[in-house]
Amino acid sequence: MAVLEISDLVVSWDPATRQRLPVVKADVVARLRAAADARAARIVERIPTDGPNLDDAAVDRLLVRAHTELQRLGEELHMAQRFAEMLVPVLAAARDGGVHPLRVVDIGCGLGYVVRALASSGVLGPDVELIGVDFNPALVGEAQRLAVEERLPCRFVCGDAFALDEDATLYLSNGVLHHFPADALGTFFRAQDRPATAAFVHYDIAATRLAPLGAWIYHRARMREPLGRHDGVASARRAHGDDVLLAAAAQASGMETFLFEPTRHANPFCAAMRPVIGIRPALTARFRAELGRRAKGLVGPR
Repeated sequence: MAVLEISDLVVSWDPATRQRLPVVKADVVARLRAAADARAARIVERIPTDGPNLDDAAVDRLLVRAHTELQRLGEELHMAQRFAEMLVPVLAAARDGGVHPLRVVDIGCGLGYVVRALASSGVLGPDVELIGVDFNPALVGEAQRLAVEERLPCRFVCGDAFALDEDATLYLSNGVLHHFPADALGTFFRAQDRPATAAFVHYDIAATRLAPLGAWIYHRARMREPLGRHDGVASARRAHGDDVLLAAAAQASGMETFLFEPTRHANPFCAAMRPVIGIRPALTARFRAELGRRAKGLVGPR
């Protein structure tokens, strides 16, 4: 039976115009009950309505609260540092290969924690443009507000990361891949195989046998929002296995693809997030050299 996340169901966007569509509360509740998820249905039943539809403003407030709590998870898992560990060598290889300008785009950035943290540290260098992109204007607005308040050199855009005026040098995402069905992942990766794009780095939940239990313990201990508690465990249950991710990433045929420290090489008690990486073949040798001893953690398709 399908595992559903509430946050995927309470907002809807027109695929052509990206305009927000009304969401009928009864339809969401029925879908969750059909998936045998009565708890999630009860959470949705408590969301205010505007006629038969979920109230957009109430949904936005809920999602901002949940993403604010989710930022704590990013902080405690040191996600900005994990990204920097991969991005610094990738960008060094890109510079060495004459790639310019250097533009990093975060797909599905939410409140933009990773972009804001990288901008704050300056670890990627002053020549790197940092952009976060998300479909939800409430999340993008809050991300931009925080960036202005923190006086950070980054910006946030509401829309499709693949429809910006200029392509990314490097695409990244954090906790986005499990939102795609396995048969849609190939399309996602192929969209990043663009002439101007040198690489991608996507971190997602490691699909270990302990991941759902670990997610339940963490979210019960550290989060108050029922939606966040529910979706955190659902995310772990939906996580794609290593072989699925590598096969999908390989559909970006112009890239060499790797997992870094895949789950089969990791202690399941410690594995939480791991990245799938794609990089232009001409840049791979320099990327490995920049990683140094850590390059032993790169594992390609079998």
